[in-house]
Amino acid sequence: MFKNIKNDLPASIVVFFVALPLCLGIALASGAPLFSGVIAGIVGGVVVGGLSGSKLGVSGPAAGLAAIVLTAIATLGSYENFLVAVVLGGIIQIIFGFLKAGVIGYYFPSSVIKGMLTGIGIIIILKQIPNFFGYDEESAWDLEFFEIDGGNTFSELIKMFSNINPGAALIGFLSLAIILFWDIVLSKKAKIFKVIQGPFIAVVAGIIFFTLTLGNETLSIASKHMVSVPIPEDLSSFVGQFSFPNFSVIFQHEVWIVAFTIALVASLETLLSVEACDKLDPDKNVTPTNRELLAQGTGNIISGLIGGLPITQVIVRSSANVQSGGKTKLSTILHGLLLLISVILIPTLLNKIPLAVLASILLVVGYKLAKPALFKQMYKLGWKQFVPFIVTVVGIVFTDLLSGIGLGLLVGIVVILLKSYQNSHFLHIEDNSNGKHKIKMTLAEEVTFFNKGAILKELDNLPSDSYLQIDLIKTRYLDNDIIEILEDFLYKAKERNIDIKLISKRGTVENPESFINFFKEKPKSNISLS
Repeated sequence: MFKNIKNDLPASIVVFFVALPLCLGIALASGAPLFSGVIAGIVGGVVVGGLSGSKLGVSGPAAGLAAIVLTAIATLGSYENFLVAVVLGGIIQIIFGFLKAGVIGYYFPSSVIKGMLTGIGIIIILKQIPNFFGYDEESAWDLEFFEIDGGNTFSELIKMFSNINPGAALIGFLSLAIILFWDIVLSKKAKIFKVIQGPFIAVVAGIIFFTLTLGNETLSIASKHMVSVPIPEDLSSFVGQFSFPNFSVIFQHEVWIVAFTIALVASLETLLSVEACDKLDPDKNVTPTNRELLAQGTGNIISGLIGGLPITQVIVRSSANVQSGGKTKLSTILHGLLLLISVILIPTLLNKIPLAVLASILLVVGYKLAKPALFKQMYKLGWKQFVPFIVTVVGIVFTDLLSGIGLGLLVGIVVILLKSYQNSHFLHIEDNSNGKHKIKMTLAEEVTFFNKGAILKELDNLPSDSYLQIDLIKTRYLDNDIIEILEDFLYKAKERNIDIKLISKRGTVENPESFINFFKEKPKSNISLS
């Protein structure tokens, strides 16, 4: 695992700088203690990272769960009661893993997964622009379109123009320039510039800028636009930041409802992130999904026991890991250790990092996820790929992550049904000899009730006084609904003077009575003609 440390160490530092504000911001949006987000980040990195089969996936508190956590804490009466649900949710996830529920992640179309990545990239950009200019630092970590204060993503952008902080904007642009120059120019000049990453230099520049401008009326940055890590005075105050579950409420049904909700949503977000992260991975590693559920469940049990938020694998941190050159799970584990060490040893120094610097890092991450070239690429693949992709993107931007994915999946299913409707058969008019149209209908390998409409339409449109040959040689499955359509058509065929010939591996049938008996040799439902 340590043979790629020259790649994993710098990647872990970048992920650390991305994860730290996300952990704090999500805790803030969840109505939970700030330190609970850091706990979840540490457990997600060290515990889940160690147990997971994913080489590049990074776990921690997820923005998609913030609304659920906020509501659940209010419903259950206290954060300590909520922690019981987190522990139970982890146990349920472990059960999911043993039941091999991880296979669900493979049933999401590639177009929807790519749409998810792109939508998240756009949301990151839209949410971080106000933070980049020193405004609306709280909503930057909430990935939903509608804000808690009644506004929305775009209304915050409009308000930003009259609330720009000059100092934050200046260090934001300077940090962005450093990162881009490092990535585009310096990283290609020497290996040292690949080991020491641009985001790290941007953070150092941010700390220096904050120190030099402290007290300056124009360029100084207010504390609310800075990283805000809790600073313990001594060991006892540090330990006092941990919360512990109140297991006396374990038999309350509300706790179990929240636990199942956390387990289901966290598992789904994890499986989607696993699929997305595997697509981003340049080495094309495949993550064992059932093992991932076991790792996530274990992580949630531990996080809940010591006061942390629920954990999922999260694509923002995972994509930052991939883009920073991470190669193995060591980068994930190291980022968790960096979180732990930093909040113990250097919380005062962390609080000198302007949020605008971290926003510049996330803007680059967002752009790489939502490159304009991807839209062009998906468009060239045809409407069957482009429509679910664009619906997923729009759905995520204007609603939330799970709703957007649900819309994209629904459209993807409609596309499948439409293509199934179109591809149920092949119709060919061979000649018009002897006064009769000779028509050959070749049915597909599997013909189900989805194909009823298409086949019924073709049969109804057949001209009178024709000769129909139905080819079932390649058909391995013929649904009972289709059989009933063919049987009903026999009676209509007599009235329209249409002769029918049935060809299959079991022989050729031309007599209508034999035609019906052909299907009655076996039970009507699920007839196999192989």
